[in-house]
Amino acid sequence: MSRGRFLVIIPTYNERDNLPKKIPQVLEQDVRLDLLVVDDASPDGTADIAQELASLNPRIHVLQRDSKDGLGTAYLAGFAWGLEREYDVLFEMDADISHPPNHLPEMIEAINEYAVVIGSRYVDGRVTVSNWPMGRLLISYFGSWYARTITRMPIRDATGGFNGWRREVLETVGLDRVQSNGYAFQIELKFRAYRRGFSMIEIPILFMERDTGESKMSKKIVREAIWRVWWLKIQDIFGRL
Repeated sequence: MSRGRFLVIIPTYNERDNLPKKIPQVLEQDVRLDLLVVDDASPDGTADIAQELASLNPRIHVLQRDSKDGLGTAYLAGFAWGLEREYDVLFEMDADISHPPNHLPEMIEAINEYAVVIGSRYVDGRVTVSNWPMGRLLISYFGSWYARTITRMPIRDATGGFNGWRREVLETVGLDRVQSNGYAFQIELKFRAYRRGFSMIEIPILFMERDTGESKMSKKIVREAIWRVWWLKIQDIFGRL
């Protein structure tokens, strides 16, 4: 695994100011890392910036979609792209500074032993979040508690989006049956991996509030997470996951 091929997937929508800063920071962490930008037809020209960067570096790739279809479907498209090209480990990461790339080497090291590595904001009773509004923090923290309580999944940061997956996990969990999108997508993917017995570890990260662009969080995303957790539990009881 230490000699494997690694892909970082970054979904984007109106992130033209963040990409030129984020991409070099990611690639400098390890020479084995490639990066895929999955852009949802950003009106600010994010895809053009990504294509320009890709033309200068063969480790950068761009997947352009025709419309804004949500975070979950963007990651599913990125996973399909990466699995088709036989990457060994696929990472999820935000385009802004909230997921610091300097945690990637530690996550790469951990993926040698564990099938799923989670960049966690809530490890060992600590909350490692910087400059986040209290409302957002409470939604995230209690959202993870809520998901953990209902599903019995032993993950402290169930809603977190900075994760690494061995390819065999993504090939096994039934990506074609994943129906969640926002916060719920992260919960569902972790739950599917957990129920199939894959080894998982949470690594503490310092999560920082974005300094450029706008958050994609919405009430719709929160509502989906609330009811989707129960849907996952019921589907699991009846063996339909």
